[in-house]
Amino acid sequence: MIRLTIPSIEEDDFAAVRAVLASGFLVQGPRVAQFERAVADFVGVRHAVAVSNCTAALHLALLAFNVRAGDLVIVTAYSYTATANAIELCGAQPVFVDIRPDTFNMDPDRLAETLARLTATRSVISRVKAILPVHTFGQVAEMPAILAIADQYGVPVVEDAACALGATLADGLSRRQAGAWGALGCFSFHPRKAITTGEGGLITTDRDDLAWRLRALRNHGQDPAAASVDFVMPGFNYRLTEFQAALGLTQMTKLARIIAARRTRAARYDVLLAGSGCQPPAVAPTAAPVYQSYVVLLPEAAAEARGDLIARLRADGIETTIGTWHMPLTTYFRTRYGYRPGDFPVADEVFARSLTLPLHEQLTEPEQQEVVNRLRAALAALGLS
Repeated sequence: MIRLTIPSIEEDDFAAVRAVLASGFLVQGPRVAQFERAVADFVGVRHAVAVSNCTAALHLALLAFNVRAGDLVIVTAYSYTATANAIELCGAQPVFVDIRPDTFNMDPDRLAETLARLTATRSVISRVKAILPVHTFGQVAEMPAILAIADQYGVPVVEDAACALGATLADGLSRRQAGAWGALGCFSFHPRKAITTGEGGLITTDRDDLAWRLRALRNHGQDPAAASVDFVMPGFNYRLTEFQAALGLTQMTKLARIIAARRTRAARYDVLLAGSGCQPPAVAPTAAPVYQSYVVLLPEAAAEARGDLIARLRADGIETTIGTWHMPLTTYFRTRYGYRPGDFPVADEVFARSLTLPLHEQLTEPEQQEVVNRLRAALAALGLS
């Protein structure tokens, strides 16, 4: 089977985890602090707060801005459901925004329209507590435009950078990392990401006040700055373990290599797919993505047959999957808020046609050729080529 993803786990990773297990000190100690410092320095921010997963990161990020019942958070329509679930877990309501048809990221024009509509009612705009763009599949969203709109309305921006550690975007003569644009940035270290801690998440910020609140919230409400133990708010047990952090530290030393390998393989797919009828991922001129996933758009006629296509490829030894989820049309959000096809037409189209191909550091050139050959054959067998 040519697998969708394989984490880059090597002997130094095993050794780092073994050393922690042998020490007997397993929860949130010096290695967590070292991992936080390594990521903060890489992203170029003052603080990084490690947590148990990216859903926890998103949850705490919203709570840090006191998002609560009755509030609204503006979010992209196209992402894994954890993005919108975190809003619901605060008791707030997601307000979905359609995406761009090329990068699959939040469309700033649709964001502006949404905020203009909400400001028509003063009592409603006062409930908008955050904007939550997603760096879809590891490409940074149009953050300069999104931040300019957010500043116009005085709404903070939280980046869902789950897929995007190492991705950058240029703004004029400067280039910034994912996680260094908004007030907070949330990362994932799930095995499908460039580097992994098994599970694990992290929040980046330049603000001392938010970092203090995040550290308290992740650890039962304990004041992280107090000289003696004191609990100053209700909090969660969202801590990262020492052995996960040890793995994260060794993984960070490989990040540049892994990203380079992913970019090389993505460029090779771009060439191999020429003439297939499949649309390779588009990259904005100022963006440098990390290709957490390599997601193509199938020919329009293939949308209804995508499930059959995935099954045929699996039978041929090729693991593929959909891109990600059209969140408003999942059962929970559709039934709770009454969303229908046509409410987000670009997300409708992208969700129906997106297909993720295998991409990881160990993927060979012959394997990529096999993936594309089998994809072309499957499309032909279904009468779609």
